[in-house]
Amino acid sequence: MLASTETRRAGRREWIGLAVLALPCMLYSMDMTVLNLAVPHLSADLKPSGAELLWIVDIYGFLLAGALITMGTLGDRIGRRKLLLIGATAFGLASILAAFSTTPAMLIASRALLGLAAATLAPSTLSLLRNMFHDPAQRTFAIGVWIASFSAGAAIGPLVGGVLLAYFWWGSVFLIAVPIMLLLLLIGPALLPEFRDPDAGRLDLMSAALSLAAILAIIYGIKHIAEIGLSGEAAVAIGAGMAIGILFMLRQRRLADPLIDISLFAKPAFSASLLVNLMAFFIAFGSFLFIAQFLQLVLGLSPLAAGLWSLPSGIAFIAGSMITPLLAQSIRPPFLMAAGLILAAIGFGLVAWAAQTTDLVAMIIAFTVFSIGLAPVFTLTTDLVVGTVTPERAGAASAIAETCTELGGALGIAVLGSVVTAIYRTGMAATPQSGPAYEAVRDTLGGALTVAQDLPTESATMLVENARLAFSNGLVVASVVCAVISLVAAFVAAVMLRRVGLQEPEDGTLAPAE
Repeated sequence: MLASTETRRAGRREWIGLAVLALPCMLYSMDMTVLNLAVPHLSADLKPSGAELLWIVDIYGFLLAGALITMGTLGDRIGRRKLLLIGATAFGLASILAAFSTTPAMLIASRALLGLAAATLAPSTLSLLRNMFHDPAQRTFAIGVWIASFSAGAAIGPLVGGVLLAYFWWGSVFLIAVPIMLLLLLIGPALLPEFRDPDAGRLDLMSAALSLAAILAIIYGIKHIAEIGLSGEAAVAIGAGMAIGILFMLRQRRLADPLIDISLFAKPAFSASLLVNLMAFFIAFGSFLFIAQFLQLVLGLSPLAAGLWSLPSGIAFIAGSMITPLLAQSIRPPFLMAAGLILAAIGFGLVAWAAQTTDLVAMIIAFTVFSIGLAPVFTLTTDLVVGTVTPERAGAASAIAETCTELGGALGIAVLGSVVTAIYRTGMAATPQSGPAYEAVRDTLGGALTVAQDLPTESATMLVENARLAFSNGLVVASVVCAVISLVAAFVAAVMLRRVGLQEPEDGTLAPAE
């Protein structure tokens, strides 16, 4: 009976359900990018302090990352569809609250609620896919669509936000969530199956609190390093988070019904896939951020123009995610991932060359090349994580994968940001003047461009050229680091996952290397 259940192929209802699940996934990533465009408008309206503005931007990601494990496990216990619909309702209501916020504190609270609601979306949708698509080939394709929907949301977010801000007030960027969530609530119950683990046991609140505290502390410390640099506050936060994380893991070993099953990490296909996934998101998130800065601050493009020039990479990522299942039919997953990571390394090498030559077309080609290379990595590592566990554990496994993604992205921004900043400051160390204005010059490229506006033409031109050269040199080094990490990840995928796909067990799940 188990074999026939696991290997049955999905029909029309499941494929329509996949389209429904793609909607909240697009919104999930769109909400992370669309706010960036609205910041100047809401700043003029609400007049937040610098600290309040940072919390408005960051609180969403903080609570999203911290609540993923709890929400994924909660879905296993109360039902994944139920949790998804509850989260969709909360997301829609919090979006309305954010849109009509009248004070910075109200907007911070709204964004916090949005983060908690968003934490239900990714693990619920991914674990539902595990139950809707039992055939391994179909599941890989479905996860490719799932991955592509996140990329599509990130790609169209700035464009949609730009159009809305051209005609409406800043709160309109939050209201785009409302019709999407209403549609999910209307058709989700008819198209999406319900599934929960009947033997999951009760939710351990202490474990939930420990996981939230550990992730929040580590993410806070990493973001603090990215924004300010290494400091005692960041070190204490990360150290406290790791200590709490150890307590969390020890508690899971003693519980009859743990929040996450520690034995999952003993499976090479599971742990190695998470490691490759973390390294891939490490290089992706940091690169996306600094290439966007390069296009605007070095090449002088407007935000809209930079967004339009970035579309080819987004389209390439979507296309790569969609063709991955076809390639996986003839190329075993570990070697397909390794090939993609090698292609990504080539792309990062091209990024380094384009940054040195300040060539726009070369940069867009390089951006597109490494996006194509990373697309199969994201799809296949996610497929391996959920495919190597039983359907009952899919929610917890999905949440672990998403938490790994958030950590990898935050680490990438912090570490690569530190590399770029250190090289930029070294390049600007010879700036002769002193004072607060020139501290800004030595701090960031944006600060240098602002100071240059008040200088005589000749001095401004020299300052801008030196600052752009220093930033470009930092991007060159960061890109080389990304290329090296990509090659290391390719080696890990090819060696640690080499036995994946050699045989299919009777239940239809992917065969891990034991």
